[in-house]
Amino acid sequence: MTGYVLYGYPQSGSAPIEAALVLTSAYFTCRDLDPEGGLKAADFLAVNPRGQVPALVLPDGTVVTEVPAILSHLADAHPASRLAPPPGSAARAVHDRWMAFTHANLYEGVLRVYYTDRYTTDPAGVPGLRAAAEAYVARHFTMLGDAMGDGPFLLGPRPMAVDLVIWVLVSWTGADVVRAHAPRIADLAAAVAALPELAGVVARHG
Repeated sequence: MTGYVLYGYPQSGSAPIEAALVLTSAYFTCRDLDPEGGLKAADFLAVNPRGQVPALVLPDGTVVTEVPAILSHLADAHPASRLAPPPGSAARAVHDRWMAFTHANLYEGVLRVYYTDRYTTDPAGVPGLRAAAEAYVARHFTMLGDAMGDGPFLLGPRPMAVDLVIWVLVSWTGADVVRAHAPRIADLAAAVAALPELAGVVARHG
């Protein structure tokens, strides 16, 4: 059977993509890479020259990278899953706004917190950079929480692609840390993790 192939590894940025694939009921296989060496292997660099996950190979062989692009494609390719509002609708524009917001600001900010040394050539500057990144992440979680409506998910009663990204970012940051700044976002992540159909993905990614 021809299906999707997802390159990633546990507790990486491939987690929201794996969750989305489960919610679409699509056939897929995971190819877990060694984060220490597999990202630089020639066969993976042929898939994604940036040497980063996630990378999704579509059934026709097309490679898609970058979390928002992959999730948008899956939502459009599997509309019955309702991973996002219909293309062209105002609701879709709002959804995609917040998905871009989380990826451009929170995703990158969390990486600066945990991999601060990658963002400077001066080791003496690491503590200050990390402190600034922590404040940046807290500010953007607060903004995301302020954008929530009635919940329990960001845009209402149904989980969508953006919620899958938020779930992963909260798990990376720590629910207690997020709760101090955006308690409803911490609750949102818990609601995603409690979805019965995602039990296997949640267990795999921690």
